[in-house]
Amino acid sequence: MSESHNSTHNVKNVVVLAICQALFFSGRTLTFFAAALVAISMLGDNLTFATAPVTMMLVGTSAGTLPAAFLMRAWGRKWGFAFGASIGAIGALIAAQAVAMDNFTLFNIGILISGFYGGFAQQYRFAAAEVAPDHLKEKNVSIVIAMSVIGAFIGPETAVLAKNWVSDVPFQGAFWVLAAFNGLAGIIILFVKIPRLTKQEYEDTGRPLTTIMASPTFIVALIAALFGYVVMNFLMVVTPITMDTIETVVFTHENIKLVIQWHVVGMFLPGFITGHLIKKFGVVRIIITGAAILLSSVLVALHGVTLHHFLASLALLGVGWNFTFTGGTILITEVHSPAERAKVQGTNDFLIFTGLAISSLMAGSVYHFFGWDWVNYAMLPVILTILPTALWLRSVRRKEQALAKAALQKA
Repeated sequence: MSESHNSTHNVKNVVVLAICQALFFSGRTLTFFAAALVAISMLGDNLTFATAPVTMMLVGTSAGTLPAAFLMRAWGRKWGFAFGASIGAIGALIAAQAVAMDNFTLFNIGILISGFYGGFAQQYRFAAAEVAPDHLKEKNVSIVIAMSVIGAFIGPETAVLAKNWVSDVPFQGAFWVLAAFNGLAGIIILFVKIPRLTKQEYEDTGRPLTTIMASPTFIVALIAALFGYVVMNFLMVVTPITMDTIETVVFTHENIKLVIQWHVVGMFLPGFITGHLIKKFGVVRIIITGAAILLSSVLVALHGVTLHHFLASLALLGVGWNFTFTGGTILITEVHSPAERAKVQGTNDFLIFTGLAISSLMAGSVYHFFGWDWVNYAMLPVILTILPTALWLRSVRRKEQALAKAALQKA
């Protein structure tokens, strides 16, 4: 197969995966925005469980990660992605009906089922790495992640536009739109062409999972992606609730939408250059930089509660997440063979989204009992864990390089 043909094949796959990623995160931001406001409307004054719908979305994503990995191993990426998207569409329709019925329990069930699709969609980034030539792996991953920036505008905008668009019940229409986003992704993904595992790769189980997980690269990859995501999620899910209920400042839904939009811009716009930065400076330095940016986000949030504080803090939060999560993703692709990728990627995402689900539920309780400042204080030790582990990996790699160099000189 010619180099030009391979290049065209790679571009087509990246475009398809990027469009599906954009649709997925448009639905994700729509859910973050609309679900919090639906919860406030349904729950009244007791906001202890205001983050329950977002938590259910993350529980669904966590539950979907391992089935997604092993179904894709058996069926191939294309049909696995299509199946996950169809489940997501069904869950969104259930959530829409629950809004019409003012049924908080059913609403959470619908969001849970819709969230199951996330377990599949999170692997768009891994698929992008698999179809890339070695010299384009970082670029492919960062571009696919970066295309989620479209969701910063489409998700919240459609949530507001569809608030009373389909029916007179507030936000029912938003979840009809969510179903459309998920269904469309399930159709578009059918145009992707990702080779399935060969018979030999399918029959080969590779190294034991415990051996892979014990490697410093896996440990730091998981910590960077998980802890960076926990910090981002913990603050993001509480922000709309804080802005909607805080007594000292009055914020409109337009203000809340603006903050969420710029947060998502911060999450994904850097992705167009993150791959280049990783190539130039190394993945460990980018993870360390991401942790420092997360720390600055918390410090800004603790400084005040004006619109400008929320905008700056949430934008920085997004950029810090992008660096830590993209760095963690690149590291994960370095630790497994094609035969091992299902169990490694599935386990990695299962651990990440289980942690997110727990942190999301905790965030609502911390906010309800202690307030916005303590939501931020709680994230300081999480951020400060990323830094030393990344430095540890850098030290390990330098020692390995020194040993390899010494062995080469002796030879």
